[in-house]
Amino acid sequence: MSARLGMKENLISFLLLVIINVFVGAMVGLERTILPMIGEKQFGLTSMGAAISFIISFGLSKAIVNYFAGQLADRFGRKNILLAGWIIGLFVPICMLTAHEWSIVVFANVLLGINQGLTWSMTVNMKIDIAKPTERGTAVGLNEFAGYFGVAIMAALSGYLASTFSLDLQLFYIGIVVALTGIGLSIVVKDTKHHVQLHMERRKKERTETLSAKDVFQQTTWKNKTLSSFSLAGLVTNLKDGVAWGLFPLYFTSLGLSVSQTGMIVAIYPASWGICQLFTGAISDRVDRKKMIAYGMWLQALSLWLMLIVDDVVLWMVGAVLLGLGTAMVYPTLQAAISDVTAIYWRASAMGVYRFWRDSGYAIGAAMAGIIADWLGFRWAIGLTAILPILAGWRVYTKTKN
Repeated sequence: MSARLGMKENLISFLLLVIINVFVGAMVGLERTILPMIGEKQFGLTSMGAAISFIISFGLSKAIVNYFAGQLADRFGRKNILLAGWIIGLFVPICMLTAHEWSIVVFANVLLGINQGLTWSMTVNMKIDIAKPTERGTAVGLNEFAGYFGVAIMAALSGYLASTFSLDLQLFYIGIVVALTGIGLSIVVKDTKHHVQLHMERRKKERTETLSAKDVFQQTTWKNKTLSSFSLAGLVTNLKDGVAWGLFPLYFTSLGLSVSQTGMIVAIYPASWGICQLFTGAISDRVDRKKMIAYGMWLQALSLWLMLIVDDVVLWMVGAVLLGLGTAMVYPTLQAAISDVTAIYWRASAMGVYRFWRDSGYAIGAAMAGIIADWLGFRWAIGLTAILPILAGWRVYTKTKN
């Protein structure tokens, strides 16, 4: 049977990819609440920079792998790369369970970055392959919803288990189950190479737009003002997320909240992020993507400041919801916008460059947060971070024309 484009036309494959990305997100969510606190409790880390060094290793490895993921997918096939990412991911919980010093935890997060770079990149690219051009925002939104739903569920679950039983690395036995499930589902899912060929056949005139890897990197990073503004917005969004990931658990427990209360706030943010993407991705197919990205960046900044101003668990939860909404307005929209302005022949590579810069934000944000938090404290680190989305949003708003 020949391939057909469309989410409905490929419903089973599309839904299976959605389910796979729930488990991709769960791998990250498992450590989202507990690992910064384990660094303090179990390994005796006192420096904020040292305590969140695992995010730096995660962000750097994920960024680098993202850059090459598109090229690897074009050479070896998306399904094969997806499966490889899950096999590597299996070693993450194994390393965590055997960690006797913090350096092993940091190394495990290098592997986690590789796992996420390969698996998340493939699920989003495979969904874009399947979707019609008019469905890209919806497809990416569903992918990101699934991933961050997995993050939220596992963040809440790990926080609950840590508060009920014990805050230690034994919780990573759950990660083995998650990774094995991901491997199994990736074996079953169908590759999308025939859908890629169909896109190419329908857009043969774009064959002259084929670019070298160097050209794609330059276009996406600085030459093309539209693409470079998207890359900056992605970087700042994940820079903010690196700060939230590393500092929120420590910040809220320092205010006297319990591990379970902190876990709830930490989980609400990616839950809102994920659920809202069910709608923001589809909405971005119908409105000006540039404005939606800019407004989302500004909402992220305001949400961070709100969480510093208020002093109530319910209001912190409201801030977490708004922070998730702002991120959801940006995340699928940026990827769909990149698909809009790139040719099929270099789209996956451009997406890889964008995701390289976007996920570099984790490392930059964690490093920046650690330095500022050690120097001035949690509140200054979070508050100063909020300035950057304002600037990145303004650049998207004003610089998206060549």
